[in-house]
Amino acid sequence: MTTTSSPLPGSARALESPAGPVLDVVIPVHNEQVDLGPSVHRLHGYLRAHFPYPFRITIVDNASTDRTPTVAAGLDDEFTEVAFLRLVEKGRGRALKAAWSQSDAAVLAYMDVDLSTDLAALLPLVAPLISGHSDLAIGTRLSGSSRVVRGPKREFISRTYNLILRGTLGARFSDAQCGFKAIRQDVARQLLPMVEDTGWFFDTELLVLAQRAGLRTHEVPVDWVDDPDSRVDIVSTAIEDLKGVWRVGRGLATGAIPVSRVYQELGRAPLDPPGGDVSAGFFRQVVRFCCIGVASTAAYAVLFVLLRGLVPAQAANLLALLITAIANTAANRRLTFGIRGPRRAGIHQLQGLFVFALGLALTSGSLALLHSVSAQPHYLIELAVLVVANLVATLLRFVLLRGWVFRARQGENQ
Repeated sequence: MTTTSSPLPGSARALESPAGPVLDVVIPVHNEQVDLGPSVHRLHGYLRAHFPYPFRITIVDNASTDRTPTVAAGLDDEFTEVAFLRLVEKGRGRALKAAWSQSDAAVLAYMDVDLSTDLAALLPLVAPLISGHSDLAIGTRLSGSSRVVRGPKREFISRTYNLILRGTLGARFSDAQCGFKAIRQDVARQLLPMVEDTGWFFDTELLVLAQRAGLRTHEVPVDWVDDPDSRVDIVSTAIEDLKGVWRVGRGLATGAIPVSRVYQELGRAPLDPPGGDVSAGFFRQVVRFCCIGVASTAAYAVLFVLLRGLVPAQAANLLALLITAIANTAANRRLTFGIRGPRRAGIHQLQGLFVFALGLALTSGSLALLHSVSAQPHYLIELAVLVVANLVATLLRFVLLRGWVFRARQGENQ
């Protein structure tokens, strides 16, 4: 793929420039020899019929081992509006960063090769970027007006992931990983050098940095039909995403990620909006929450051992969790999230008990699973299983406390 790199302003008048197409739609692919041809034909036909400006479709193959490169090269020869770029390493983020960094289009977009999103949403996606109204645009499957066909497991994972982002990074966008996004070229030039991830977390990192830089993200409800043949490894992707959340949160908290520079050049909104940013002090909150969590886990272990000699394991788990949950909520309310005084303390405890119920389900489920494997496990094995499950429940607790229980009142002195 050969392109020229010339700066293009984001306003509509830039569309008259002969420097390059208005829109460049990138399709990252890995071993997609079957779907690639039909999808590009369908997308090309749609753009020819409905998109009123010059466009390009860029196929980025990242380390395919089947005939995908051959198919892509054939499409490059078939259509003047199709370009082909081949990378020797895998990674959706790597593919997007390479293609967007080289593109001379005013607006850069991408979509998954399976075209799960209805193409009718493409023009509404990019129109605010073409006009200069917005800086980025995303399709969202979580809007009330979106129509989505996918299994309950993926629905649960998607909503949980976005809840984690709201609770930890203060994300205000609704759907981080919908494979349907666009960005202005001048904005991409500023943000892409700061994005480290080369895999599936790329989208999330880009959106979080854009939000912190005061940029405007436009959301478009989409109709989405999930690809049943998706080969994404959910477990490994989730682990990498959580690592990415920690890395980005730490970088923003310590100032290692220089979003203020982008804000000074492109930002539209104050970095610290009136009323406070829910994600302010994230790193400090994590440290305090972890200290309280360690103390709570130790207290839980002691209580469980003491109670286990008096009552069955499930009852000991329930009582130990209940006592430590109440103490944990009170400690985090005051020390982690800076809320003092009696106002709403009862409501916070009720919400905390709901979070506790989720933790109970997680730990009790782990205990039940252990007993299904071994009829009479040693109580120290029970303890080990429950401690691990309790640590996972603690992570869930932080997300829910920060993103729900104390979200509207962090930093208030009540």
